[in-house]
Amino acid sequence: MSRVNDIQQKMKSEGVEALLITSPYNLRYASNFTGSTGLSVITQSKAFFVTDFRYTEQAADQAVEFEIVKNTGPIYEEVKAIVEKENIKSLGFEKEFVTFAMYEQISSLLTCELIPVSGLVESLREIKEDSEVETIQKAIKITEFAFEEILNFIKPGVSEIEVANKLDFLMREKGASGVSFDTIVASGKRSAMPHGVASDKKIENGDMITLDFGCYYKGYVSDMTRTFSLGDPGEELKKIHQIVLDANLKVTEHAKAGVTGKALDDIARDYIKEKGYGEAFGHSTGHGIGLEVHEGPGINFRNEKVLVSGNVITNEPGIYIPGLGGVRIEDDLLITENGNKNLMSVTKELIQL
Repeated sequence: MSRVNDIQQKMKSEGVEALLITSPYNLRYASNFTGSTGLSVITQSKAFFVTDFRYTEQAADQAVEFEIVKNTGPIYEEVKAIVEKENIKSLGFEKEFVTFAMYEQISSLLTCELIPVSGLVESLREIKEDSEVETIQKAIKITEFAFEEILNFIKPGVSEIEVANKLDFLMREKGASGVSFDTIVASGKRSAMPHGVASDKKIENGDMITLDFGCYYKGYVSDMTRTFSLGDPGEELKKIHQIVLDANLKVTEHAKAGVTGKALDDIARDYIKEKGYGEAFGHSTGHGIGLEVHEGPGINFRNEKVLVSGNVITNEPGIYIPGLGGVRIEDDLLITENGNKNLMSVTKELIQL
């Protein structure tokens, strides 16, 4: 079945007469369009893609299931024309993505009712097709290559920002179009900061080092974290590393279709709590990845929905002790009927450089 068809079926089941798609991620998912200007109106039987003269040829090539509409004036004038031509009475819009200013602009122009819609396309994106998994796997291979290379680059006196820049360069060299997010390099006491984006701090002997990074490859992301040390980080951090690794392995052991995001989060959290570090694990155990680095399903205490085959999730427990340091270990897992496939293969054991 086509993605447009899937969206239309979902619209019918949710009672959405027509849908305006403006989120670039949802637009890409629905149409395969990779340009930077465009929007879509999908009705229960038709699909329109609106863009300007710069992208009409590209849209015709990529958005094959859509009728391509060229806007010569303001883009929402074309939306108005579609609404009137198709006699649309109510138009759903992506409430998480449409700003108030944009809402005011659309509502002043259109005569139909505007209905806020949440998660309609995103819920379809949560279940990956084989081709999407293959692309994510390629993004992961690039990330793993960069990790193995960077281990030869890290030595006393190298700054975190130098490590981050080198990682980003290594991934681009292998075909990445960009990074999934600002690369995190947190060493020594800074490794106690879960999102310690690379700083000018120089890496020293005895430092624990957390690298959390990923890349975009053909529109899809990877997201990986490994924690290792330069020299001996001391007994407590070595113990913490083992606890986090065991928590990560326990999540992998239980991750499969039919298990809720909350249940997986509980597995990591309960184990870390049992080892005496419950207060030091403040974030969720994971999240979905795909066209965005954070998408559904959430692996957190709020998600009571069961995972399904085709979900791709992160598994990233962590322990952070201010003044000492921290550890996070993260894999990307493909959920299957009977278990999961870990899409990552580089070691998680404590490497001491």
